[in-house]
Amino acid sequence: MHMKKLFAILLFLFCFNSAIAQDINAYDIEVTINNIENDEGQIRIGLYNSADSWLKNIDKGLNGTIENGTCKVIFKNVSNGTYAISSYHDENSNNELDSNMLGFPKETVGSSNNAPAKLGPPKWDTAKFVVNGESLKLTIDY
Repeated sequence: MHMKKLFAILLFLFCFNSAIAQDINAYDIEVTINNIENDEGQIRIGLYNSADSWLKNIDKGLNGTIENGTCKVIFKNVSNGTYAISSYHDENSNNELDSNMLGFPKETVGSSNNAPAKLGPPKWDTAKFVVNGESLKLTIDY
């Protein structure tokens, strides 16, 4: 009987310490998007965790509402590391970035660091940022 209690207590302490350790190394990234042309639809925001996944495989994704030309979202529990953010204004709420016949976006797009999209999508190296021991506040201007 005593062995079972001891095992249960040790298991609880292990799980509790693991939960605390995760919270200590998890941070928030608050993203504010400004200068949105209108309040129709929503903003779709993707957080990417590597150059290989950039604009292909989202690590975390959020949808944000627009009020008075501004959208604010918070990515919670983000670990230390290098990331980049891309976003687009899904004006018609069809869950996809609409583009023209040449493949250029018809809807407004943006990236972390306001990385430019010149003759193609923004580059990982210009959009990336580092989470290192503290929460961040980022701004993207459309």
